[in-house]
Amino acid sequence: MELYFLRHGEADWPAWKKSDDERPLTKHGKKEMREVGKFLERLKVKPALIVTSPLPRASQTADIAADYVKAKLRKDELLAPGFGMNELRTVLKRHRAKSLMLVGHEPDFTNVISKLTGASLKLSKGGVALVDVDPEAEEGKLLWLFPPKFARKAK
Repeated sequence: MELYFLRHGEADWPAWKKSDDERPLTKHGKKEMREVGKFLERLKVKPALIVTSPLPRASQTADIAADYVKAKLRKDELLAPGFGMNELRTVLKRHRAKSLMLVGHEPDFTNVISKLTGASLKLSKGGVALVDVDPEAEEGKLLWLFPPKFARKAK
């Protein structure tokens, strides 16, 4: 199955006083995610479903991506920070599809991709990776990984 991992965009608010879980995307983060969305559209990325963390920065990222890849969107608490292999198993059973896009957080995504593929990597904010996954074997092959700056340069 195709499994896309999309890390939320920039949500760094230097003077943020509320809970970290409430941080929304910054203006730059929204702009950058629109560039990533256009890039995914040009790549003809067509997941059957986008499943996102319920945190604002992730759900805003997912909303933007969904507009470009024309996919349905669902929130799943399991994609909140703390997402790991156990949560991935449950998410894949809950949201059965041949192609899924997950939207969430670091270091969770890097850890899960590394466990699936054996790759050493870091998923940057707004970065996206595609992994060809065998859910039964819990193994995968990293097909590509793009930081958001690649979307800007690939116009």
